Amino acid sequence: MKRIVLLAALVSLAAGPVPQVLDDFENISGWTAAPSDGVSLSLAQTEGFQGKALRLDFDFHGGAGYAVARREIPIELPQNWELAFRVRADSPVNNFEVKLVDPSGENVWWVNKRGYEFPREWTRFRIKTRHLEFAWGPAGGGELRRAAALEFAVTAGTGGKGFVLIDELTLTELPPDRPYDRTPKVTTAPGGITLDFLENREYGGLAVDWGSGPHASRYEVQISEDGSTWTTVHAIEGGNGGRDYVFLPETESRHLRLRFLEGSGAPGIDVKPLAFSASPNAFFAEVARGAPRGQYPRGFAEQVYWTIVGVNGDREEGLFDEDGRLEAGKGGFSVEPFLWVDGRLVTWNDVKSMPSLRDGDLPIPSVAWERGDLSLEITAFAAGTPGASTLQARYRVRNRGGAEVRPRLYLAVRAFQVNPPSQFLNTPGGVAPIREIAWDGRAVVVDAKRVVPFTPPTGFGTATFDQGEIAEHLARGRLPERSRVADPLGWASAALAWDLRLAPGETREIAVAIPLHGDFSEGDLGQVARGWREELDRLEIRLPSDAGRLIPTLKTTLAYILINRDGPAIQPGSRSYERSWIRDGALTSTALLRLGHDREVREFIEWFAPYQFPSGKVPCCVDARGADPVPENDSHGELIHLITEYFRFTGDKDFASRMWKHVEKAVAYMDFLRQQRRMPEYRTPEKLPYFGLLTESISHEGYSDRPVHSFWDDFLALRGFKDAAFLASALGREDAARFAAIRDEFQEDLHASLRRTIALHKIGYIPGSVEKGDYDPTSTSIGIAPGGEMERLPREQLLHTFERYWEESLARKEGRRDWEGYTPYELRNVRTFLRLGWTERAHELLGFFLGDRRPAAWNQWAEVVRRDPRSTGFLGDMPHTWVGSDFLHSVLDFFVYVRESDEALVVGEGILPEWVEGDGVAVRGLRTEYGHLSYTATREGGGVRFQIAPGLTVPPGGIVVSWQGKETVVRELPAEVVVRH
Repeated sequence: MKRIVLLAALVSLAAGPVPQVLDDFENISGWTAAPSDGVSLSLAQTEGFQGKALRLDFDFHGGAGYAVARREIPIELPQNWELAFRVRADSPVNNFEVKLVDPSGENVWWVNKRGYEFPREWTRFRIKTRHLEFAWGPAGGGELRRAAALEFAVTAGTGGKGFVLIDELTLTELPPDRPYDRTPKVTTAPGGITLDFLENREYGGLAVDWGSGPHASRYEVQISEDGSTWTTVHAIEGGNGGRDYVFLPETESRHLRLRFLEGSGAPGIDVKPLAFSASPNAFFAEVARGAPRGQYPRGFAEQVYWTIVGVNGDREEGLFDEDGRLEAGKGGFSVEPFLWVDGRLVTWNDVKSMPSLRDGDLPIPSVAWERGDLSLEITAFAAGTPGASTLQARYRVRNRGGAEVRPRLYLAVRAFQVNPPSQFLNTPGGVAPIREIAWDGRAVVVDAKRVVPFTPPTGFGTATFDQGEIAEHLARGRLPERSRVADPLGWASAALAWDLRLAPGETREIAVAIPLHGDFSEGDLGQVARGWREELDRLEIRLPSDAGRLIPTLKTTLAYILINRDGPAIQPGSRSYERSWIRDGALTSTALLRLGHDREVREFIEWFAPYQFPSGKVPCCVDARGADPVPENDSHGELIHLITEYFRFTGDKDFASRMWKHVEKAVAYMDFLRQQRRMPEYRTPEKLPYFGLLTESISHEGYSDRPVHSFWDDFLALRGFKDAAFLASALGREDAARFAAIRDEFQEDLHASLRRTIALHKIGYIPGSVEKGDYDPTSTSIGIAPGGEMERLPREQLLHTFERYWEESLARKEGRRDWEGYTPYELRNVRTFLRLGWTERAHELLGFFLGDRRPAAWNQWAEVVRRDPRSTGFLGDMPHTWVGSDFLHSVLDFFVYVRESDEALVVGEGILPEWVEGDGVAVRGLRTEYGHLSYTATREGGGVRFQIAPGLTVPPGGIVVSWQGKETVVRELPAEVVVRH
């Protein structure tokens, strides 16, 4: 038996908690390996810290996924506890998860160490009650009291292969947690200050306030258990007095002291709670609260909005926010402007800020500051090519008054991302590490990157955090004296300064560049603008009045989609969602096809399709780690739909033939999934609603707590079966008849399940899933477009679904309905309203969403919109371009869409009466699967004259000119039609 078990008896003789040994790993037969698809994991017994240990050997084989070691073990958790084990590893940086599963097996609590650097020597890993978080499950949260299983998981961060050793798994009951309520004993001596807490105390850091008196410029923060043996936990070098904040995460001691090495003083010491240093973001939020508003980024106090800056298809992009800060690539530092005017520092908090885009639609954002007679306009753009791009920012300071002014422009290099601290998914926002800063005579060297000014600065200074964050120095109107620093905390900062002299009406421009990939040359803003104009003007839509900025927003959204691409990978975002979902990619690609961007779609298909698993399963998403094996059963139909749409728009049979193997395998896999629900047991009354559907999955965001039979999956699977049958026929494949039979059978099963689910739950709307019978119109819209199933859905329930949605949307807009936030994926409901014949409602609904662009001038949506624009919280990416693709489809449908029920091209159904006044509507080069569509619509008497140019093949159902409820079918082109209202 291990020595820890023998020691437990000795420990029990003294006061203090006794560890309960959960597993000493002398026998590992209870442990099982559960890797995801494409991941290898083997478990073995090996030499441990003492005796034997559990060894996990994993290999991600160049992909993503997880490697889980699981043991069924009953654990009764006391009110306050510590779970601990020893860990040693030889592993790349990955995520390390410790999970506890409740007796139901459906609810999971965890500690998830993202980007964990596994120790190479045996290290004690301690988890306390407060560290355990609810991960997922129908319980939705709460406190875990009984666990039935424990899991150790390595999930792909960087992936790769390696091993992890686990030993000495124990659970210790701790005394009840209580706030510290004693007054420490303080001892002051010439060499420092000592605090005796009179008992062991947990804390997170210090605020050392020197006041206006003398201060120690060098001192050590030390802790001790017995008051005689001391450990240095932090050292201040070059302190500048005032208030020092000391970051001490998860610290516990009986004694604390400041040991003065240079200087002295009698500071006040505020011992902060654990939450103070729970994370660097939590720490700086407290620091920001103690500083004048404006000295720290807005995101530490309230919601801030940002946009993307980059070139088409580059893997690196910058972010630029409404306060004029520019972020130097993913997770990077930011460059932030300040002005020194009339003896005081001017920050984002002191000005009126106005965002804009060049020409109103190009992805070249600006922010204008105004303060009295002085203005500052900051413009950001990216120049170059993928792999050789550079961020540039131009700062135009203008004197609008009648007298000379002498402002100073500061550009601060700070250890904060533009991506704010409320962002936590994939790339956490907030603090960004800066370990070294130096001025080399031509550029600010920031770790491995550079900030290059085109105009030589008047001055430069840099400091570590302990020497004072740069805004603290700038608030005093001066720069730090150092030109080079190394910060052990990774929070160095610096600033460049330009002393300006501006006559009345004069403007001075300062420009800087941040190379994203190494060397660079200065980009020409006009040339960049012309390049974007060529990309965005392949389609022309002219409206006499565009109060909602539909067309500028359409063009900007297209640009954002192109910038969010990483090479061939179409992605919905550049930070939180810097991954390629086939769901987002397929529907975004169809929007790109409609806008004439075939090349990007082809590249995406060629890149994504080979990640299909040998079974035919299509991964939900792919990123730098490879394919994600999580089962999301919408993926398979989406890949088929994407390949087929590319063929419909381009007619490229050679490409479709090369991709056919992926279509064939995806059909086989979907057929396998549905056959599992056509077994005899699914013909019983209680299981009949599931009959013929695909198996459960979590592909819909609302089902992450528990996999369900989601109609979202089935609508997209049916879309895939229909497209596979069409493509097989177009390519002359023998599979065509068989695929058509599968399509028809699945379609019948799907609609039978919908009817049974409606009856089961006694509901009057189209359900989102069988199990929940949930109301989810945004999910149902997928069944209408691109699903094409509107005519087959139960009409009464269909109308009730969207009548209810309309009333709820109206109530939300008018303030009759309480709401905190929503996801503008709801934009896709505009397409449904149009197809239901609710044209006016469709426009009014779209107007709701246009009002929630943040900021409106940047023509973009986040994934989440909150009622209070300054209420902080997770937003997803800005711009979020899957949301953007829903907007593109909805707007384009106003001018033309394919009606699947009769294979007709519907033209003009979304054109408003006021649009046809004056010069009317002109559409040129709008892509459809039947060719390019160009037409005009102008007022004629009480109706509208449509003139449709040649350039497309008339579909089987004809070209249906639809306006204000009237339809006219055109069979030949060119055509001229007058529709009377």
